[in-house]
Amino acid sequence: MNTAPIVFRAGEARGPRPASLPPTSPEQRSVTLQFDDNALLPLLYGEHDRHLARIEQRLGVRLGSRGNRLTIAGGAARTEVAEVALRALWRRLEKGQPVGTAEVEAALRMAEGDAEGDPRLPLQDRPEIRTRKGAIAPRTPAQAGYIDLLARQEMVFGIGPAGTGKTYLAVAQGVALLQAGRVDRIVLSRPAVEAGERLGFLPGDLKEKVDPYLRPLYDALHDMLPAEQVARRITSGEIEIAPLAFMRGRTLAHCYAILDEAQNTTPAQIKMFLTRMGEGTRMVITGDPTQVDLPSGQRSGLIDALNILDGVDGIGVARFDERDVVRHPLVARIVAAYGRADGQAGQPGRGPKKERDGTGQ
Repeated sequence: MNTAPIVFRAGEARGPRPASLPPTSPEQRSVTLQFDDNALLPLLYGEHDRHLARIEQRLGVRLGSRGNRLTIAGGAARTEVAEVALRALWRRLEKGQPVGTAEVEAALRMAEGDAEGDPRLPLQDRPEIRTRKGAIAPRTPAQAGYIDLLARQEMVFGIGPAGTGKTYLAVAQGVALLQAGRVDRIVLSRPAVEAGERLGFLPGDLKEKVDPYLRPLYDALHDMLPAEQVARRITSGEIEIAPLAFMRGRTLAHCYAILDEAQNTTPAQIKMFLTRMGEGTRMVITGDPTQVDLPSGQRSGLIDALNILDGVDGIGVARFDERDVVRHPLVARIVAAYGRADGQAGQPGRGPKKERDGTGQ
């Protein structure tokens, strides 16, 4: 990649952000980006240049602005990551899309995945899930691979820690297919497993007892659809949210079915759910094998299914790790710390390492 200025659009300059950039050594690189739409520069830089400060902090590069030019200097690899991230953010602004802290973090993760040649990213053009509330873009290379699998495969397993977007993106894809008329309904299910609490002591009727277990699915739906539309579609049966036990004996045809928290299923339960698949149906199974709440000694159906179904045609598996956590950055460090502790303890049952879908997830 050359070091010539990259011109995006003609326009006026923004006030300078002084920075003393060090001379580059053979291992370092300096590149100047030139932006020619002055109205967008404050949005790119962030309030008090906080977006630039975050890029500097994350990558260890130096950013200096003068007029409508932004210079990046530092290690060659890190400079390239910063350049790719800034270009991606600028393109978002050109499309009229917002750029905030979350978008900056996402652009950095995607750029780092590009720089590392991350095999989990199968497409050069980032796949998106398009709903009537707008496009949902991936925030990590693994999310991009997952979105691609959701579009291509009839059955997809999303495996990884909390906060990686497994359930959120699965629900988004279901809503997109429902709105496009490609499925007749969405079925969302979870096992009502007690994680230290007693279901019988919760107040109310059966629906009120199980609703707390299904709340994350409701939350994801309300992000995709207006509240009144969610309520109307639930009433009409276009969206069904039910405990896993309610699936027995049914055939799910022309629908989009999600089994969330699948690590808390038994082998018999997950087999029962997978065999509900009827004509025109797509299924997504999500879970984190490191957070099993089943009674001690009980095998997780998710781990069982991953081993048994490895290599079966038509099934894709997307794997996430702490690099893909899109919640608070501390969550990623917590996940990594627990992963190290599990590794030292020799925790078994992480599922097969070899995947057949080509994403390396």
